[in-house]
Amino acid sequence: MQAAGLAWRANRTDTAVTIGLNLLAGVFTAFGLLATTGVLTALLSGGPTPARVRDALPSLVLVAGAVALRAGLQAVAGWAQARLEPQVERLVELRLFEATTAVHLTALDDSDFLDDLQRAQSRGMMAAPRVVQHAVDVLTGTVGMVAAALTLGVLHPLLLPLLLLTAVPEGWASVRSARLQYFTLLTLVGVVRRKWILSDLMSERRHAAEIRSFTMRPFLLHEYDRFAAYQRAVQLDLARRQTVARVTGDVLKGLATALVYIALGLMLWRGAVPLAVAGTAVLAIRTGQQSLVNLVFAVNQCYEEGLYFGDYLTFCDAAEARIPARARLLEAERAKRRPLPDDFARIQVQDVTFTYPGSESPSLRGISLEVNKGEVVALVGENGSGKTTLARVMAGLYDPDAGSVLWDDVSLTDVPPEDAWKRVAVIAQEYTHWPMTARQNITMGRAEKHPDTDEDPAVLAAARAAGADEVVAGLARGYDTLLDRRFEGGAELSGGQWQRLAVARGFYRNAPLLICDEPTAALDARAEHLLFERIRTHADGRTVLLITHRLASVRFADRIYVLEHGRVTEQGDHDTLIAQKGLYAELYNLQAAAYGATPPNPREAA
Repeated sequence: MQAAGLAWRANRTDTAVTIGLNLLAGVFTAFGLLATTGVLTALLSGGPTPARVRDALPSLVLVAGAVALRAGLQAVAGWAQARLEPQVERLVELRLFEATTAVHLTALDDSDFLDDLQRAQSRGMMAAPRVVQHAVDVLTGTVGMVAAALTLGVLHPLLLPLLLLTAVPEGWASVRSARLQYFTLLTLVGVVRRKWILSDLMSERRHAAEIRSFTMRPFLLHEYDRFAAYQRAVQLDLARRQTVARVTGDVLKGLATALVYIALGLMLWRGAVPLAVAGTAVLAIRTGQQSLVNLVFAVNQCYEEGLYFGDYLTFCDAAEARIPARARLLEAERAKRRPLPDDFARIQVQDVTFTYPGSESPSLRGISLEVNKGEVVALVGENGSGKTTLARVMAGLYDPDAGSVLWDDVSLTDVPPEDAWKRVAVIAQEYTHWPMTARQNITMGRAEKHPDTDEDPAVLAAARAAGADEVVAGLARGYDTLLDRRFEGGAELSGGQWQRLAVARGFYRNAPLLICDEPTAALDARAEHLLFERIRTHADGRTVLLITHRLASVRFADRIYVLEHGRVTEQGDHDTLIAQKGLYAELYNLQAAAYGATPPNPREAA
């Protein structure tokens, strides 16, 4: 039913034509078999041969017409069925990616969710059009089987159960083989995902230099071969068990077929059926068995692909349940709360706690802070202190386990998350090298604007503010240059150049809250200084949340929060924190010493 519904949504006309013409073809199959009785009766009757042939001609014409019409109907049905496949693929792919791009960010930190995604994407998504195809094949086989069965039932009632007897062994073997394969592959999902990750590491250009410089090749090959050997052993055992099931089914099918023909022979010997009817029965049995073979194969394939398609449907349902927008919209509508303001006067974090899925200890432990409009607020601390996690909670990317984030007294958990995301721009340390044009790399963050010309003032202003205009000036086709060397005419940028484009994307978004998460990681000292100056200039009137380990760059911040083990341990401006001689002063002095005079000799200091 799921497959039929999917096909119906893809294209109602093609689905109706496929089903209708296959059913009509079955009618002509039965008609042709019954007309064969008239041919055999005429040919096997007494009298001269020319007269018998002449008497058989009308029935022969009916048989030929039935065969021709059946072939034509099946050809048109096959054409409609072939049209369905790409349309079903499109629906399935869209549903999966609509879910994965909207699912709550914490889902992508859940290993079980990622395993389910791997199954849905690797086999489940491809299985959907195959399920539709095999479902039509099941219909075709069923129609042929029913046509043969009805013919046998008309010829003699005892012939029908004999035909059905041959279906049991092959059906059992096919179903058992499919179940064995599905459950075996289910146990290999984690191994296959690890192999896929290792293959990506060994084949992608961005990892090549490190693999060679650290001579990682033997280690990676050994790890890949270890997982591959385990997968191979499991699949060899599967092949053995499937072979046993199929051989058993073939033997039982052969015995059942022999019983059918022995029974038909006894009926003919005792005169229970005329010779012409027996001949027609043989043709009907052969037709029925061929349809049965096709039906069993189609059922087997439909069952097997249906298991993977079930994984896809289960994943999509689970992923869509983890999209928070629906629940929040309903809650907001019921409570009639105020919408999130287009701009804000203040963001408050109140006693927020957050724990990543699968983690035993929280990343944030009762954090409270405040950011006012137009301020530059810095989050500093050692690695793992919770800076990036806190920024994501403030941007609505994560929901806190406890506590709340308020934008002008409106809680982010009471509004659709997209409302918060639209008001945030992020310049991150880890950014994507989008395989698109330079212009698209800048503008893709604003769905309502997709300028097609270099003259768009907002694009030029964002690129100029980020220093990306110098990068674009060196490209062969300017803003229309494809930034991926894997394609013809594509260009490759350095890490610093990519960083400037990422900054331009953040500036172009023109959001009231700008989050800068280690934005200078890929830049040299001069470029770093220039970028912070540009952020300071761009931040005029905007609110900036700055996360960085370069403490010299946060001196201009209006307020600095120091995080340690998921807690705010210090807060204030630069001078205040230096005077407190806490963690901030310690880290700042360590960095300052690295750029200043040679540290004193420990022995002399002693």
